[in-house]
Amino acid sequence: QVQLVESGGGLVQPGGSLRLSCGASGSIFSINAMGWYRQAPGKQRELVARITSGGSTNYADSVKGRFTIARDNAKNTVYLQMNSLKFEDTAVYYCNAEILYGLRYNDYWGQGTQVTVSS
Repeated sequence: QVQLVESGGGLVQPGGSLRLSCGASGSIFSINAMGWYRQAPGKQRELVARITSGGSTNYADSVKGRFTIARDNAKNTVYLQMNSLKFEDTAVYYCNAEILYGLRYNDYWGQGTQVTVSS
């Protein structure tokens, strides 16, 4: 059984910062890519940032230069540092990890953490 547990969401003013964390636990032999997605009300879930096991990253254009993704492979944890937050960053943020189960990598998701940017 594999679990992803997120933390760090909350309410912040525009221009502020938050740091999200997501730890994977359970029977984990290998994690490929890890990432953060978000879903705002009435919108589809979208990729925010992704990082491979080797450290390569990619970001949504809307967050480039403001958000930074990082991971600690020893702790099976991925982080998302969010700076210069804007109203439009308000969403539920979901952690995702590609975890080896048997002979294939499967997608696992966290329960989501709310980020609200409001004055």
